[in-house]
Amino acid sequence: MFIGHFAVGFAAKRWAPRSNLGVLLLAPLLLDFLWPLFVLAGIEHFQITPSGNPFLTLSFTSYPWSHSLLLAAGWALLFALLYRWGGGAPRTALILALGVVSHWVLDWITHRPDLPLWPGGPLVGLGLWRSAPSTIAVESTLLLLGGGLYLRATRARDALGRLGPWGYLLLLAALYLLSIVGPPPPAGAQRMVAVLALLAVLLVPLAGWIDRHRLAT
Repeated sequence: MFIGHFAVGFAAKRWAPRSNLGVLLLAPLLLDFLWPLFVLAGIEHFQITPSGNPFLTLSFTSYPWSHSLLLAAGWALLFALLYRWGGGAPRTALILALGVVSHWVLDWITHRPDLPLWPGGPLVGLGLWRSAPSTIAVESTLLLLGGGLYLRATRARDALGRLGPWGYLLLLAALYLLSIVGPPPPAGAQRMVAVLALLAVLLVPLAGWIDRHRLAT
């Protein structure tokens, strides 16, 4: 799941119109930003297993600290508490916590049974990734719905506010397409994959900057 997580952040603007889009996106993306950090630290592990299905190129052999259900709930609670500590509203803190947990739910739908319920616990996953066309259809639909909710919940205050969201959505679509049709990473390039995954965090402040050029309706 990639653009589907972004869709959750976009949609959250409907229920948290005063919150910056960057923060709303960070919540459902948080687990995927923790994962490369843990990989680079040697705490979590994955294998590169190229196949005809681009969604099955990475085999997640161990990632209980970033992607188990129990720890996802823990990260959600921590994220919400930090937001409240910074002066954020309780309602928005709850929405952000749900956003963090939504990541695990969407991954449970898409992943093969490799998601632990808790560190060392049973592995689950419904395996939508086994069908590339179905995965693309589901994620694309989610992004369209989430983007639509965001655009209805806000209005442009200037030219950047009018064009920025469309450019951002097109950028996400281009990155998604590249991840599907591009060549798989070479064997043994786990560190490179983790670094590239971590660089995706730059998409969060970019969204926040664009959002500052729009107003809640």
